[in-house]
Amino acid sequence: MTETVTNWAGNITFAAKELHRPHSLDALRSLVAGSGRVRVLGSGHSFNEIAEPGGDGVLLSLGALAGEVDVDTAARTVRVAGGVRYAELARRVHERGLALPNMASLPHISVAGSVATGTHGSGVGNGSLASAVREVEIVTADGSTVVIGRGDRRFGGAVTSLGALGVVTALVLDLQPGYGVEQHLFTELPLDGLDFETVAAAAYSVSLFTDWGAPGFRQVWLKRRTDEPLADFPWATPAGEALHPVPGMPAVNCTEQFGVPGPWHERLPHFRAEFTPSSGNELQSEYLLARRHATEALYAIDGIRQTVAPVLQVCEVRTVAADEQWLSPSYGRDTVALHFTWVEDTAAVLPVVRAVEAALEPFEPRPHWGKVFEMPADVVRGRYPRIDDFTALARVLDPAGKFTNAFVRDFLAG
Repeated sequence: MTETVTNWAGNITFAAKELHRPHSLDALRSLVAGSGRVRVLGSGHSFNEIAEPGGDGVLLSLGALAGEVDVDTAARTVRVAGGVRYAELARRVHERGLALPNMASLPHISVAGSVATGTHGSGVGNGSLASAVREVEIVTADGSTVVIGRGDRRFGGAVTSLGALGVVTALVLDLQPGYGVEQHLFTELPLDGLDFETVAAAAYSVSLFTDWGAPGFRQVWLKRRTDEPLADFPWATPAGEALHPVPGMPAVNCTEQFGVPGPWHERLPHFRAEFTPSSGNELQSEYLLARRHATEALYAIDGIRQTVAPVLQVCEVRTVAADEQWLSPSYGRDTVALHFTWVEDTAAVLPVVRAVEAALEPFEPRPHWGKVFEMPADVVRGRYPRIDDFTALARVLDPAGKFTNAFVRDFLAG
């Protein structure tokens, strides 16, 4: 490599022999066809070696390709190029009077990379970001293109694919009419007596935040669609000042609060697109489990909070509706997601990650594919009923394993 490339957090330095940024699809196809091993780096917002091709492989960025965002207002769909980030996609869609059903907390992440790893927003009725995908275009190992859409028997494995099938050059997403959102923030929601189902359904998107320094949640963020009723929220106190999810951080880079209505793409994310929410000096883990276990799981973490709190910046609790992507952490079950933003100290964090995994083990959690986790590969594989189907699909589309790496081989192939 002619340059040192790290992930967003800086905890992974990629060892690939070359980094390529092709400027055309023809150049990309030629590069893929002529390379022995290829992995794609999206926005780099992963915290493990999922994008690492190894020293004998090629690391590929789509950032130099044309950022196609082609909105079809009649069909309510958008075709978006593989290197586009959500902030740009959302702006272009909003200009046409349409909207995505949901967004993650960060608008800075790439669309293709997000859906490939099962990234999500929040809301009991909102699926992962991959749920909006209706078609995926993939450059496969020989440089040819395959298009897989809904109705194709392969579709369940094609979107949340961990980059193991090929290079995603475009996606087609479903849209809906534009809508407004307003954020209402509350503080000090007790854990004792918590009716999680009612709280999680109190708005279109709900996030609970805590540093586990004490039982309960320091902040609750309710994102209400302005075309839906405003629910009462008697369990916590309305916030008296603008808040950042991480205690002590300035709220200036957060999206507008205090119930001020605005367009969907300026409220569903926690952070403004024009701001970098932090410098990346953190590690992240996330575990997704059946929503029916939410209260028990929260008490399990509360039981080890004296272990968790010293290395934790913030924990966010969200919900995700079940989806049908074979490798989605939300596959087949309505989900609660416990997200941990740790301090930037791998040696101190990993023992705590193992403690969290042990506490959550009775609830069969699935880790987010792009985060820090220590769960054994065979345990992770056992949590995915369709993993053999995915492995078979990968063998068809990539028979020589050009798009595999150590991470993929460990967790998918066994």
